[in-house]
Formats: sequence, C-alpha cells, structure tokens
Amino acid sequence: MSAERRGAGSAARWAAALPRHPWPQRQRQVCAPRVCNRSRPPASPLGPGEQGGRPHLGAATHGHSVRRAPSGAARAGAGAAASRRCRMAAAPPSSLSYRTTGSTCLHPLSELLGIPLDQVNFVACQLFALLAAFWFRIYLSPGKTSPDVRHAFATIFGIYFVIFCFGWYSVHLFVLVLMCYGIMVTASVSNIHRYSFFVAMGYLTICHISRIYIFHYGILTTDFSGPLMIVTQKIIALAFQVHDGLGRRAEDLSVEQHRLAVRVKPSFLEYLSYLLNFMSVIAGPCNNFKDYVDFIEGRHIHMKLLEVNWKQKGFHSLPEPSPMGAVIHKLCMTLVSLLLFLTLTTTFPVTCLVDDWFVYKANFLTRLCYLYVVMQASKPKYYFAWTLADAVNNAAGFGFSGVDKNGNFSWDLLSNLNIWKIEMRNNYRHYFLSSKALKLVYDVVTWAVTQLAVSYTVAPFVMLAVEPTVSLYKSMYFYLHITSLLIILFLPIKPQAHIQKQPQTLNSVNEKKKD
Repeated sequence: MSAERRGAGSAARWAAALPRHPWPQRQRQVCAPRVCNRSRPPASPLGPGEQGGRPHLGAATHGHSVRRAPSGAARAGAGAAASRRCRMAAAPPSSLSYRTTGSTCLHPLSELLGIPLDQVNFVACQLFALLAAFWFRIYLSPGKTSPDVRHAFATIFGIYFVIFCFGWYSVHLFVLVLMCYGIMVTASVSNIHRYSFFVAMGYLTICHISRIYIFHYGILTTDFSGPLMIVTQKIIALAFQVHDGLGRRAEDLSVEQHRLAVRVKPSFLEYLSYLLNFMSVIAGPCNNFKDYVDFIEGRHIHMKLLEVNWKQKGFHSLPEPSPMGAVIHKLCMTLVSLLLFLTLTTTFPVTCLVDDWFVYKANFLTRLCYLYVVMQASKPKYYFAWTLADAVNNAAGFGFSGVDKNGNFSWDLLSNLNIWKIEMRNNYRHYFLSSKALKLVYDVVTWAVTQLAVSYTVAPFVMLAVEPTVSLYKSMYFYLHITSLLIILFLPIKPQAHIQKQPQTLNSVNEKKKD
C-alpha cells in the first residue's frame, strides 16, 4: 500500500471517529489535522462534504509519510520561518471557537476576542462565580439564612456552571457523584473508603482512556477532566474521613485525622453541595468536608479565632476578619497571569512541538530550549485559573486559616497553588554550602535542571494527546527520563530526608499534656 493511501486511510478513520461540525468548506481546508505542517494534508476519500471531522492535536503526527522532500530553497529558509509559521498556526480559525460542548451564547464575544469559546465560557463562569460569592457572603450569611438554603444555593449554581461550560460532558460528573453517594449510603463503614476509591478512580481512568484513545480529543477541545479530577479527590477524601470517624478507634487516629473525621454520614444535599458547589466545582481547590460544613453553618472563622487567646492581646470579643485583602491580592496575580498568557502563549504556541522542523530537523539543544520556553509560556494559563478559583472561595468567606506569626489574618486554608514555592531541591543543597561561589553555581544549575525537568514532565498535560507526546519524547531521545533515573540510582541521598516521622496520635498528645 502506498504512503498516500496509508495517509488517506488514517485521515478517513480520524474523521469518521469524531462528530461532524457544519463548517464551511473553506474553513475545513484551514483546520486540517496537521497543526503546523508546511504541506497540504492528505486527501480524504470521504468526499468534499464529509471532510470536516474535528481536528485535534493527536492527529498532528499523521500524514508525515506523504510529505514530498522540499526544494533546496525551501530547506534553506525552513529554520528561519519555523517559529513564524507556528505562531500563525497557533491562532485557530474562527470556526474552532465552536469546538465546545457547552453553551454557545458567548460565541460573538469569542469571535471578537479571538479566544476559543470553551475558554471564554470558563472565564465568564468564574467571573460570575466571583460576583455570586460576594453576594453569597453578604446576603446569605449564616446569621441571615439556614444552612440548607446555603447548601441549595451553592449546589444549584454549581450545577448550572458545569452545564454551561461542558454541556453533555457534565453527565460524567453527575453519574460519578450519584454512584459514589450510593456507596456512601449502602456500603459498610469498614469498606466504604475502598469501594469509593476504586469506583471513583476507575471511572476517572475510563474517562481519560476514552477521551484520549477512542475519541482523540486533544488540546483544541473542551477538557472536562479537570472538574472530574477535583470531584474524584473530594469523593475519596470524604470516604476516608467517614471511615476514620465511624470505622476506627479514636486512639488510632492522628491529630489531623481526628480533626477531619466525619462521625455522621452526610445527607444527600450536603454531599451534593460539597462536591458540586459553585466555588470549587470548575477549578478547585480541593477542601475537606468538615471545613466546608463549618463554613456553611457559620463556625468556620470563629473556630479558627478561638485558637488564639484574644484577651491577652487586648480584645474583648472576636473580630470579624474580612477577605477583601486576600481577594484583591489574588485578583492582581490573576490579572498578571492573564496578561502573560495572552502575550506568551501566542508567541510560543505548544503546537510547534509537533512541527516537522522541530521533530525531525532541529538539534537536541534547540528542542530542549524551545520545550522549556513553551512550557514556561503555558504556565500562566493555569496560574490564572487556579488563582481566580482561590479568590472565588475567599470572596464567599471560605478559606480563613487563622492568624499568622505577625498577627495578620490568613486566608490560605485551601489553595490550588503557591506560585513562589512550586519547586523543591534541598536533598543535596547541604553539600554545596561551603563557599558562596559554589552555592551560586549550585543554585543556578539546579534551578535550570528543575525547570527543564518540570517542562519535560508536564508536556503531556499541556498537549493532551498521545501521538504528539510520544513524538516529542522520541525527538528528545527520552534523554531526561534516562538522566532522572541515573540521578535517582547513583547520587547520594540526604539521610535525614528518609527518616520517617512517626504520626502524632491523640494518645501521644495527651501524654505530652500530662507531662
């Protein structure tokens, strides 16, 4: 079979496996499976009216066998024009903004901004959630309304946001939540955590496999796996906390387990509110059930303040800490992340990682450096989403963690990330502190190695498709995988880092108090 027929057959299978979209013929020419390819895609045997299958990044590696060798002049200018072509390919045509299963009512805004519709829907939901969170804290405060009303409001808005962003994909979240609540009600306390873990993780795994291998949904499609992973974390955490509260003895629990243990199974409304509330269902963060219920019932802040002796500090009553400072600070970080995303991501698109020039002609150092740059350019998108989600929770009054060592109110009880503390490298640092020069060299080298390793590792999470990820790793000769393995096997490990700290139980705490 010729290369052309193989390429056409691959394109036919790719187009037939995915739902059709009523795109104009002219736009189908632009939205070919090859994202950054310099040649035309192979002809499809489906006919002119059936070539509009959903393009995806996973198909970007198909069809390269049918490329004709470029002329000498084309080869001479290939390297210089590669980044320019990839930047042009990074801006999807207007038809791609319809590539969402969620609401299309904001399509005009998506067209105006040149941003895919699923991203516009996400930002719109989070901004509306921010306004709803302020209203929730002021007008539905625990002193003005009952916990059931607060639970119901948070649940209804959360379900609406999920449907607005993901459309029929939201069924996956609802099915998982209902199945696991059935386990919560019917399973024995001794096995509730096991059943919940296997069902939740199994369902999430099936969704990932079907999304990647069966439907080939790549970077240009709505990704519903984020909310599904958040719900999975909460389901498993709650199941273990119920097991700790009802299936284990108090003396066998650590202090933290005892604090978070749930001693009464949640009602159906509480369960839905915890998993699907509008503050965290779209982008997190994950939180504990007991903290959430304390927040809904109005005990969240006062319980944290009671840990501090206010009378010694001159206070005669508990203060009412405001989250406005934390919200404004996080919104400023969100704005900075958004500006970086809008500038860096269009300049260094991730689609160039599967371009023919990058995969087959660029030298290893060039590929490594560009991989680093692309991954750094991709980070602000996640920083924007996660920091905005933190701000939404704080705006609703959730997330108060007490008073820090300087006497300031802290709102970091739940958080998606700490941008300044993402990288850890202290296992070997003590070997390089003998001189300032050696320490400086160590800091620079380890920072660079850490950044490159992170870039190499997170590439699949940014590309969201199997074929381009394998193509990228092949082009890197799996170099960093081998290097990381050698580092783990042969470099000395700091002994103190491997001394397991014994968990502190209630008995040990009581014994210390008696002493």
